[in-house]
Amino acid sequence: MADLQAGLAIILDMDGVIIDSNPVHRHAWSIYNRRFGIETDDAMQQRMYGKRNDEIVRDFLGADLSPEQVREHGAAKERLYRELMAQAIPEALVPGVREFLERHAQAPKGVATNAEPENVDFVLDSAGLRPYFQVVIDGNQVRNPKPDPEIYLRTAEKLDVRACDCIVFEDSRPGLEAARNAGMRTV
Repeated sequence: MADLQAGLAIILDMDGVIIDSNPVHRHAWSIYNRRFGIETDDAMQQRMYGKRNDEIVRDFLGADLSPEQVREHGAAKERLYRELMAQAIPEALVPGVREFLERHAQAPKGVATNAEPENVDFVLDSAGLRPYFQVVIDGNQVRNPKPDPEIYLRTAEKLDVRACDCIVFEDSRPGLEAARNAGMRTV
């Protein structure tokens, strides 16, 4: 990752940017959905990128689920994800991410992710990356998930920086749309 202009705050998405977790999420969804007789095809897998868990659960398991059922399904799938990912954290970190964070130690940094709070804690703590970030905003801390810009605007506010002084590292279309709609630069 390249050097950044002085004075910019750095905001990173988590899944796909800090950690290459998408293959494990895909595998976990396949296993979980199979329990309900649902074969998870490529089209379904593609629809999950950049979405919050409640949206994915309703898409995969039914729009008529109660909020409690959605939470239960989401929590069960994420427990499976953490179980599968537990031994792979060091190898799953995106190459160069730790060095990038160290190189830009003086810049204000935040994580803005649609991920569940338990997954954020699991990844940042297991990988020893939490100290690099002054702010961590997960999908449950905002009303509207990406592509809404709320998560990025809240992260900038908590970092005490203007949106136009933020550079966002993203890997999904909804995430890029959210950051751009917040008035931030994107990578």
